[in-house]
Parts: sequence; C-alpha cells; structure tokens
Amino acid sequence: MNLLRSLLFLPGNNPGMLQNAGVFGADGIIFDLEDAVSPLEKDSARHLVYYALTNNEYGPTKTIVRINPLIYGGRDDIAMIAQAKPDALMLPMIQHPNELLEIIELIDHHADGKKIDVIPLIETAGGIANIDAIAGTSDRILALAFGAEDYSVSIGTERTTEGTEILFARQKIVNAAAAHGLTAIDTPFTDVQDKEGLLKDTLYAKQIGFKGKLAINPRQIDSIHKAFTPSKNEIKWSMRVLEAINIAKQTGSGVIALDGKMIDAPIVSRAERTIKIAQHLNLIMGEQ
Repeated sequence: MNLLRSLLFLPGNNPGMLQNAGVFGADGIIFDLEDAVSPLEKDSARHLVYYALTNNEYGPTKTIVRINPLIYGGRDDIAMIAQAKPDALMLPMIQHPNELLEIIELIDHHADGKKIDVIPLIETAGGIANIDAIAGTSDRILALAFGAEDYSVSIGTERTTEGTEILFARQKIVNAAAAHGLTAIDTPFTDVQDKEGLLKDTLYAKQIGFKGKLAINPRQIDSIHKAFTPSKNEIKWSMRVLEAINIAKQTGSGVIALDGKMIDAPIVSRAERTIKIAQHLNLIMGEQ
C-alpha cells in the first residue's frame, strides 16, 4: 500500500543522518539537496546522497530526494541522483505542467530504465493557479506536496499559526489530488517544540483531506502518525459498515443503513480505505 503519512526531510550534507535515516520510522525520507544545504556544499551533498542511496538499506521506507530547481543545480542533481534509483524525486517550486514534463524527461534520460516517480512541491501562487493541470500532467506523480512558507511569501502575506492565509491553497491541492487519484501531503509544522500545536495542525490537515504531512524533525513523526493512523473507533465503525454491506448483499436488500443512517458509496469507500490502512499497519488481522 502506498502509505505516506509522514515524509521526513533530512539534510543531504549530514552523513550520520543519511546513514541512519531508516531508524526514524517515517513512511518516507527526503534527502534534501535544496533548502537544507548551503550553495557551497551542494556538490558534496549530492555525492553524499548518491553514496547513501547506493550503499544503505532503508527497508520499507520510501527514499525521496528533493532536488534544486533546474536553474540552480537541479540538472546536476538529476544527472547523478537518478542513477542511484531513489523511489521518487521531490521537485521544488513547480508552477506549470511544462516544467514537470521537462524534469521527467531529464530523469528518464539518466535513470537507466528505472521508473522514478515525482512529487511536485507546490509553493507559489503560480503553482496553485495551475494545480489541476499540474496534477494531471503525468502518471509518474506519486503525490502533491504543499510548501506554505514560500507560498505565503509569493502572495505577500505572513505565515501564521492559525493558517488562515493558506486555507485556499490547501483546499486547492487536496481537491486536485483527489480528482486525479493522488496523495495530498501537507506543509511542515515549523515549530518543532510545539508538540500540541503539531498534532492540532495535523488533525486539521486530515480533516480537510490531506493524507500525510511533511516533517522537519524526527520528533514530529509520532504526532503525525497518531493523527493519520485510524483510531480504534474508526476501525470498529469501518468494520461495521463493511459488515452491513455484506449482509445487504446476502439478503438482497436494496437499502443499506447503519445506526439509522444511509450508507452510500463515499461512506463505503472511506471505510474500505480505513480497513486497508489498518491491515497494512497490522492494527487488525488481514492481508498486507
């Protein structure tokens, strides 16, 4: 199952963290060659990430590399990192489908036949304006991710804890992802000391449709997983929904209800997804 509750950024110039990335428990690790690395260290970080990908085992954790924009070293990133065959590349500042197509073409040129997925990082007003077109550009898109800090700058406002200024962008990304069958990944919560605020923000992201969240510190992973992992009550309710569906099929009933409420296709779909996640995480017995 393509479960991406947590994607953890790790600086590409930190050998220790690159080596031990698999122990943090994130669903995906993002080796960062962009914001976390100073201009003078870009080349050495690129080589460190290549070495980590080709010499370390990360188990079931997805390996992702955030490259630089093409005009700031991204071409060199792709030329080297694609050969190391990560699961995906995260692409910063994507604003138009043509940018995405150009990058995918470059990846294929260097990947030696390996199909490497991409995660467009939407962090500008232009990216939000073109989000539907971007989401439908290619079947190589693994997920859509949101970067609220740069987005806030692009629309000329300040980032706040309440997040009122980013609600429109969040909803646009969620809607585009859902329309194209993609996973929507929410922006990081930047106050690593505020555990309560992180959980609140992540639960809100889940409520409006995100399926995962970017993390900037390993200590954030548990709170993110707590928000996106089905609770016992959610699992119990979902199992009752599916049981009601099976009973209706066996009895030939055309009307399906649970606790006096009608059960329609969207409710069934949500219940099926909940059970699938619970089985994947070994919260209930079932196939992986």
